[in-house]
Amino acid sequence: MLFIHLKKNLWISLQKKLSMNPTEIQNYIETIKKLILEYSPKFVVAIIILVVGLWATSFITKTAKKVMIKRNVELTLSNFIGNLIFWTLRVLLFVTVISKLGIETSAFVTILGAAGLAIGLSLQGSLSNFAGGILIILFKPFRLGDTIEAHGETGKVDEILIFSTRLITATNQVIYIPNGILSNGKIKNYSQLGIRRADLVLKTNYDSNFSKIKTNILNFASSHDLVLQDPKPEILVTDLSETTIVFTVKVWTNNNDYLKATSDILEFSKSEISL
Repeated sequence: MLFIHLKKNLWISLQKKLSMNPTEIQNYIETIKKLILEYSPKFVVAIIILVVGLWATSFITKTAKKVMIKRNVELTLSNFIGNLIFWTLRVLLFVTVISKLGIETSAFVTILGAAGLAIGLSLQGSLSNFAGGILIILFKPFRLGDTIEAHGETGKVDEILIFSTRLITATNQVIYIPNGILSNGKIKNYSQLGIRRADLVLKTNYDSNFSKIKTNILNFASSHDLVLQDPKPEILVTDLSETTIVFTVKVWTNNNDYLKATSDILEFSKSEISL
């Protein structure tokens, strides 16, 4: 029944159109001609502006990035500024094109602002991460390649994105930490100062020759190629229990040598303590 009803209405509408007199048909044709003559130049100009604008935005963005690279601007910051320039120019290009087509830009901008407000309220977490990314890029608590500990995770900074930071762990796992959490939380940067101290806590019993153990371990650490001599290695007694002497071996190494140096010292200390 619904199909028959729609078919009937369509047939009535078609009959009305066909029943128009020649004058009405001529008026329709003239109206269409006027619209074509009025909007054709605007459409052509809008297309030209769009094509040239797309090329110009890409060219300006690439040029800005090259200039920043030549001036030794950090890669993360240059990429962020480049993306900001790119999308700002694209938005301006879009507004220019629609204005050339005769669309009221003031009303469009109002609608765009209202939509942006609604989206902003629904994406508060993402905006927080975006702001956190800007703070990280500006204040640089860490850089690409730094080893950091944050939010219970430790890894090397592989990439600083707009909304998150990507870490690569020692076991080759990828971790993404939201920038909002990262910028507001505690960050431990192991690479920023270039060198790092290892505090190796060891134990031995009272029956052992502690003086000899201490001397041998200190000599080994002092002669190790990967251990820095300034500050010098040292051994301090940190606790005395009923059955054991607790002491700490403190050595300084370059960041890249930390694991190898500490492993060698621990291995040597084990052989000394077990004697």
